Amino acid sequence: MKVAVFFLLLLPVCWAKPFHQKGLFEFMLEDEGSADLPPTDSPDIYLPGAVCPFRCQCHLRVVQCSDLGLEKVPRDLPSDTTLLDLQNNKITEIKEGDFKNLKDLHALILVNNKISKISPAAFAPLKKLERLYLSKNNLKELPENMPKSLQELRAHENEITKLRKVVFNGLNSMIVVELGTNPLKSSGLENGAFQGMKKLSYIRISDTNITSIPRGLPPSLTELHLDGNKITKIDSESLAGLINLAKLGLSFNSISAVDNGSLASIPHLKELHLDNNELVKVPGGLAEHKYIQSRHDKLTAERSPVDSGTPPEREAQAESTGEHQLSTYHSEDTAVVYLHNNKIASVGLSDFCPPGYNTKKASYSGVSLFSNPVQYWEIQPSTFRCVYERSVIQLGNYK
Repeated sequence: MKVAVFFLLLLPVCWAKPFHQKGLFEFMLEDEGSADLPPTDSPDIYLPGAVCPFRCQCHLRVVQCSDLGLEKVPRDLPSDTTLLDLQNNKITEIKEGDFKNLKDLHALILVNNKISKISPAAFAPLKKLERLYLSKNNLKELPENMPKSLQELRAHENEITKLRKVVFNGLNSMIVVELGTNPLKSSGLENGAFQGMKKLSYIRISDTNITSIPRGLPPSLTELHLDGNKITKIDSESLAGLINLAKLGLSFNSISAVDNGSLASIPHLKELHLDNNELVKVPGGLAEHKYIQSRHDKLTAERSPVDSGTPPEREAQAESTGEHQLSTYHSEDTAVVYLHNNKIASVGLSDFCPPGYNTKKASYSGVSLFSNPVQYWEIQPSTFRCVYERSVIQLGNYK
């Protein structure tokens, strides 16, 4: 059991799923069941001398106080707690001293409370905190002075209207930031707000009111998800410096134009989501894209676990239209491009593949163009000469 707990707490952050309501404590109990142990109604393993807060459950170094209607953080938390679960309560404020002596805390779950205020010194004792979940609260801004050890921050579904650069200062260990479903506007996002986080790999700012791609993103970024916003254009500076970006999600925006040269800024791109926009033509630069046309690493187009936070209605739409079928093909030297549900009326002979391309070497394992006004019989067969196989080209279904 100790091995299972240790594994749960040290899962690589880059593969962490967007937080869902089941606590990690419950997964531990499930793990007990899978080992053919008799079911238990309450934990019966406590550390010597540890005091478990009233009505909470303490198991090894995990303290679960979720779903109790708590209006404040409990007192007398065991000092060697590594995971504290306070989700689904009625806590309105995080005060200085709420987490005193929790020097070994690695994960703090505060999801689905009513938190609108966090004291500037509230997280000061948490020198080892790696994961902070603040989603589904009433925060208008992210707190300053977050622990420098932090690797993962989830704060979606709040009331955040501004992101200041000072909030992320010194967070050099941060890998994942999720801020979707907030009333955030581009005017409230300070230029270079994320730039100081040298290890940042994943950003999701979906379903907000931003109208442009944030500027000054760190070059360490490998995934950028900006789906469901109000972005209208990708200009030549939008993606500048993102030399490691492999996955770009811009679905469900209002993008009508992609400036020439924009995609050249992201030479390692292997998955591009531009579906459900206002595009009237295939974005320029795909045929000349250096990485798409020459890379030799293996692409598995399946969604990474960190990218499983797509809203249910979009998941259902993807299943019904067959979008997920593109994920089933695995091949070297391939990329996936999603362009369905746009206004593309024609597809040129060199929109995807360069002239004279060696047809024995594939560049794409998937191209989705369905639900566009282009007539599939008007597209020249050689247009897709560099696609892995014809069955992964999706056309038609335009109403």
